[in-house]
This record gives sequence, C-alpha cells and structure tokens, in this order.
Amino acid sequence: VQLQASGGGLVLAGGSLTLSCVVSGSILSIQSRAWYRQAPGKQRELVAVSSIGSTTYAGSVEGRFTISRDNVYMYLHMDSLKPEDTAVYYCHVGTFAGREYWGQGTQVTVSS
Repeated sequence: VQLQASGGGLVLAGGSLTLSCVVSGSILSIQSRAWYRQAPGKQRELVAVSSIGSTTYAGSVEGRFTISRDNVYMYLHMDSLKPEDTAVYYCHVGTFAGREYWGQGTQVTVSS
C-alpha cells in the first residue's frame, strides 16, 4: 500500500482546509484509515480514524474535523481551524494483516 498526502498550507484561524491522501496498492487489505498529526516538540497524535462501521475523533477536533474517503482517496476536512491545529499531518492505513503504512506528511499552519 502506498500513500501520498497533499493539501496542506497556511490558513487563518477560523478558516477551513481539506487534506487529501491518495491510497494505492492492495487497498482490499485495508482495515482502517486514519489521520495523525505531529506538532513541533510534541508526539504524533491520532486525529481521526475510520474503520468498518466506526469513526473516532480526538476530543480536540470533534465537531470540527471530518474524515471521509472514496475509492481512491481519503480526506480530512478541517473547519474552524485554530493555531493549536498547526502540525504536520500524516495519513495512515492499517491492514487486516496488522501492517501499517504512512504517507509522507503535509504541513498545516494556522495563523492567528
């Protein structure tokens, strides 16, 4: 499985941004799709994860971020962005066999 993230950029606080991640390869092996982020000096954290019949969001983004997908892409739509949302965002998939794959990361910067 290969992942390629895009869509990051600079946005004003209160604005919106949608991240995209093209997923290719053995997509039938995918059990879960997720977005993580890592802010400077902090550990990588889970933002949202979607698997069959279940979607979970971090408390800090609940109600503002939406994870979705189609046959080729996975998306993270982000509304009401805050400066504390500034981070490098990574797409991630987990397979039924227990393997994990990461995209290369895309920078999101929210200015106040």
